[in-house]
Amino acid sequence: MKIRNAKEKDIPGILALLQQVGKVHSDLRPDIFPAGALKYDENALAQLLQDESRPVFIADVDGKVAGYCFCVHKVIENTALSVGRQEIYIDDLCVDEHHRRMGIAKALYDHTLAYAKEIGCDMITLHVWNGNDGAIRFYEQMGMKPRYIMMEVPVEE
Repeated sequence: MKIRNAKEKDIPGILALLQQVGKVHSDLRPDIFPAGALKYDENALAQLLQDESRPVFIADVDGKVAGYCFCVHKVIENTALSVGRQEIYIDDLCVDEHHRRMGIAKALYDHTLAYAKEIGCDMITLHVWNGNDGAIRFYEQMGMKPRYIMMEVPVEE
């Protein structure tokens, strides 16, 4: 396995993984995520791969995309209400369902952490859906802790 920057040739493999992520989300929260929806299409991915502030790392196993980590480099300005800092936001991390429990997610996370250190970031952040217990356990094992909790209640008619 090799962790590297994604290239245009990886787009079909990334799209296949986006389908898996979409299913996880629509199964977990069909009230928010429509079945079959993808976060990015082929054109959007091609553009994204050109954006240096949004690196995409992939786990390459025998020439195939076995996982990915979409990142966003965020620069938060110093204001009266916020201390200035740099963060890497993990927009999405996925490992192919046939390659799980092989250390790929940890390798992607470790690569992202090394990248964040290399470019001078202060922290890594992400969002994870309540109910995605496997992902929550993984991120806790990586040392992550909740920053805040978003709460909701349906408005009944």
